[in-house]
Amino acid sequence: MQSLNNTQVSFSSPLTCIHHEFVYQVMKHPQKLAVELDEQSLTYCELLYYVQVLSSTLLNQYLIAPGEVVCQCVERSLSMVIGIMGIEMAGGVYCPLSPRDPQHRLHALVQQTQSRLVLVHWLTKMKFNNDSLTIDIHSILINNDVMNDVHVDRLSSITVTSNGIAYIIFTSGSTGTPKAVQVCHENFTSYMYSFVSVSTLKKDDVTVQMARSTFDVHLQEIIGVLLIGATLVMLHPRGIMDFDYLANVIIKKNITYFASVPTMINNFFTFLQQQNYHNVVQHLRLVCSGDHFSQTVFIDQKGELFIGGAGVFAGYLGRDDLTAKALVEVDGELFYRTGDLVTMDNHGLLHYQGRKDHQIKL
Repeated sequence: MQSLNNTQVSFSSPLTCIHHEFVYQVMKHPQKLAVELDEQSLTYCELLYYVQVLSSTLLNQYLIAPGEVVCQCVERSLSMVIGIMGIEMAGGVYCPLSPRDPQHRLHALVQQTQSRLVLVHWLTKMKFNNDSLTIDIHSILINNDVMNDVHVDRLSSITVTSNGIAYIIFTSGSTGTPKAVQVCHENFTSYMYSFVSVSTLKKDDVTVQMARSTFDVHLQEIIGVLLIGATLVMLHPRGIMDFDYLANVIIKKNITYFASVPTMINNFFTFLQQQNYHNVVQHLRLVCSGDHFSQTVFIDQKGELFIGGAGVFAGYLGRDDLTAKALVEVDGELFYRTGDLVTMDNHGLLHYQGRKDHQIKL
């Protein structure tokens, strides 16, 4: 049983912060294509420049402090990518908000994080009232005065450690008030290193961004891809539901890595088969879906599934009571209590047996 559960991986380099890993990739291949959206594109060097412009603005004009939460509510765009990395480079904590949420929910989430700033763009700026200070990312990037005032030395002196909070993401709220999950830099970088170590995602891949910003997978798809030096292809707003458009993007951009939820993958590939779009998959190296978890139990013994390792989150923002219920320490290591009941067979496969509570996911 111990050998089945021994999934620990050692990494060749020390884990650092998200923005440090990104800058390292820029230094390795500055002219490599970093991100595309239809006819727009940025190389790694160009992306870093715009990130530095936004970071400098957050520091100099809005006096962002290390560890301060900065919300972002934007549709899929290059601004989304710049905004996420810009917040990280300024030492802030990224918190995504969905443009599809009603105004009262957006207001409640901003209040819960106690964020005083919300990054927006032209499609989302009207979602917020005067109670929130909104910053139009695009207007900052086209401001020539700001463009000439990037203080790289100050950016380099920002104190952020690998065990500091990198981002906050809200749960769906299906069991009550949405909970703000805090994730450290080392949680995320460890997670991405594990992807590379098993060759799931490679630096030569061209990936397409599928998940909505309210799901933490969007950070793997955006920031994770940039941390390993691969190329990211964004879709225009609502592009994931337009299968003709998605198929055209996969062909035109030579997508090699495609990841989404099982339902989406099934529907999309059924569509391709019905339309005889066989050439769409010619460059695809890997289609990825689902998750893998493990916990030490006796063979065939039913027990609650705990998830351990470097990816375990840092707790719920402002809710120590919920954190104490969700996280448990075993032999000096933190584990997340999923509430799922499972058994493990002789091959190490987990078999779902139900829930400890009455929660269901629809």
